[in-house]
Amino acid sequence: MNKVLGMVCALLLGSFLHAKPLFNEHKTTLLEVKDTSGIITDSPDFVVGSSGVILHKFDAKTSIIVSRFDVVNKNAGKATLRFEKFEMLSQGAFPDAGVKPAVGDEVIVNYLYNRALIVAPNQTVYNEVTKKYNELTWIHPDVVAAYLAKLYRPNPDKTIFQKACYQNTASLIFFGIRDKGYFVDCHNFNILETIAITQTEDIQLPFYSRVKNIDSTLFSWDSGYIGEYNNYYEYALKLTNSLTGANNRFSKEGIEVILPFKVVERNDLPWK
Repeated sequence: MNKVLGMVCALLLGSFLHAKPLFNEHKTTLLEVKDTSGIITDSPDFVVGSSGVILHKFDAKTSIIVSRFDVVNKNAGKATLRFEKFEMLSQGAFPDAGVKPAVGDEVIVNYLYNRALIVAPNQTVYNEVTKKYNELTWIHPDVVAAYLAKLYRPNPDKTIFQKACYQNTASLIFFGIRDKGYFVDCHNFNILETIAITQTEDIQLPFYSRVKNIDSTLFSWDSGYIGEYNNYYEYALKLTNSLTGANNRFSKEGIEVILPFKVVERNDLPWK
């Protein structure tokens, strides 16, 4: 009886420990501000490359996000932030608040790191990762794939993924590539954490989803097809400097894609 009780307690304890978030939201205050950078107290809860937001409080009931930031350095118990424009909730119909970060403002590091998109080569890897990290709220890949189908973009790039993150209020993307998984910040595409995953030859393009046959279009230079899954996403994350498996390529914002047609230069007429 005691042995059975001990086993149950061990299982419950293991489940409790596993439930700890992969990325803890960390709150602190701005200690120093200079132009487009600021200083906060360092913490093991975040790494260089993490992002977050700065919250300015007008009174006990009124506050506003005045900036996004990237953690660019950690040294001697302090962390340096680089301020960036907060795009997630941008609304072109309204003017900017005009409030800049100031000493004493609240800083939230790892903001919305509990919500993530997932780019997996197949359902096996998708199930493996989402079950292992079930404390995260995973945006189903069907949502992103449907967005790509609407845009005629079977070749998602950094900008497309960022828009998908903003639309789904997420700050993380998981990329499953070969035998490794990469947790990446949506805003800056910095790699935050690397894990081991099951390697498989079964690959669905542009990634696993139940949305089939995402079409390209002749009417957009950005629209094309991925040449090779692993290499394409390695290139997107700057893990390699070259692409393989592509014949006709068009470079746009660091991503090379296969065009849905061949580019033929007319030698008899000058380009205008």
